[in-house]
Amino acid sequence: MLKILIPVDGSEQSLLAVHHALQLVGAGLKARFVVANVQETANLYEMVVAHDPGVLQKVNDEAGHDLMRSAVQRLQAAGQQVVQDVSTGDPAHMLVEAIERQGCDAVIMSARGGGLRAAVMGSVSQEMVQISPVPVTLVKAPPESPTRD
Repeated sequence: MLKILIPVDGSEQSLLAVHHALQLVGAGLKARFVVANVQETANLYEMVVAHDPGVLQKVNDEAGHDLMRSAVQRLQAAGQQVVQDVSTGDPAHMLVEAIERQGCDAVIMSARGGGLRAAVMGSVSQEMVQISPVPVTLVKAPPESPTRD
């Protein structure tokens, strides 16, 4: 049974990877899933205000789990096994570490995030194609249908 990493950033765009994974399961793929979120490293101000690195880690863990909630719920509602993985740091490198830590065989991820995250998630997906030790499937958003007046 394959173990597949699905990185999400909380955007609707990142959920396209979950939708694609569930389509593959519907077509007969036997898989387990690791939903991952990478939080940004705290800036100097946050480190000074928090005084305690444990507090920052707790905040990052809670934020990551919150951003993964929709993806995890969709997979679990479809009867899939899901592990959650939150890390902090450079997104692509942290995702590679998650692949290795969790023993993943493949990655399914959105080609872009949503909103302000679009450029960042797009560059992360391109970097993942380059540095991932396992195959990466990029899921593109469907083309927007033209509106008629």
